[in-house]
Amino acid sequence: MARYLAAQVFQAILVVLFVTLVVAVMLRFSGDPAVAQFQGASAPTAEQLQQIRQALGLDQPVWLQYLHFLGGILRGDFGTSFRGGTPVGSLITHALPPTLLLAFCSLLLSLVISLPLGVYAAVHKGSWGDQVIRFLTLLGLSFPNFWLGIMLVLIFGVTLRWLPPSGYEGGASLVLPSVTLGLILTSATVRLLRASLLDVLKTQYVTVARSKGLAERRVLYKHALRNTAIPVITFIGLQFGGLVGGVVVVEQVFAWPGMGLLALQAISNRDFPVLQGAVTVLALLVVVINLLVDLSYGLFDPRIRMD
Repeated sequence: MARYLAAQVFQAILVVLFVTLVVAVMLRFSGDPAVAQFQGASAPTAEQLQQIRQALGLDQPVWLQYLHFLGGILRGDFGTSFRGGTPVGSLITHALPPTLLLAFCSLLLSLVISLPLGVYAAVHKGSWGDQVIRFLTLLGLSFPNFWLGIMLVLIFGVTLRWLPPSGYEGGASLVLPSVTLGLILTSATVRLLRASLLDVLKTQYVTVARSKGLAERRVLYKHALRNTAIPVITFIGLQFGGLVGGVVVVEQVFAWPGMGLLALQAISNRDFPVLQGAVTVLALLVVVINLLVDLSYGLFDPRIRMD
C-alpha cells in the first residue's frame, strides 16, 4: 500500500510539473505582457518596455523564470499579479471556494438524480419509463452547457425573475449554474450506470444469487450495484475533476467569481503569475481527486489490492 501511494504521489508530482512547464512555456510565446501594461495608453517607448520587463522579471531566461515560480510554490508563494500587485495566493484563496462549492453542488445534484434513474432504467429495461429516461439523457447530452446556461439565465433570471441571473449572492445564486453543470453530468452518469448495471445483471453470480431464492432487492443492491460501483465511481471522479477544471465557460456566463473567471481575466490581461497559479492549483485538485478515486476501489471490491 505504501509503495502504491508513493508511486501515485510521484506520478501526480510529474503531472503537475509537466502541466506547469507547458503553461509557462506557452505563455511566453503568447505575447509580451509588458506591452499589455500600456493598454489604452499611448504607445510605449523601447526604454519603457525594458523597464517593465526588468521590474516583472521578464528579462530573465524562461527556464529561470520557471524555476523561480517552482521555488515560490514550495514556499507557498505564487507570486504577485502584474495587475495591481495583489499576491496571487490571495486571489486564489478568494476564487477557489466558490469554484469548489459550485462543483460540489453540481455533483451532488447529479448523483441525487442519476442514481435512481439509472437503476430504474436498467431494472425496467425496455419499459416506457426506460425509453423516456434514455430520450431525456440523450437530449441532455445534446445541449452545450454554455447554451443551456444562457437559456436558464434568460428564462428564470431575466424573464421570470425567480432566481439571481448572475453573481455570488447566497444559496439562490447557486441554483442556475449548478443545474447547468449538473444536468449534463447527470445524463452521462445515468447512461453509464444503466449500461453497467445491465451487464452485471447478466452475469453468472447474479443468476446464482437469484437461484438461491434471494429477494430481487437484495440481489440488486447487495450484489449487482456493488460491482457496478467501480466504473461509475471512476467516471464520476473524472467528471468531478473535469467540473473543477472546466467551469470556465459556466463561470463566465453566470459571472461566478471562481477560478475559471480568474483564469479568463488573467488571460485577457496577460497576467502570467495569476494564470500559472490558477492552472497549478486546478491541476493539483484534479490529480488529488483521481488519486482518491483510485484508493476508493478497494472499499467497493476487496479483490483489488493496491500492493
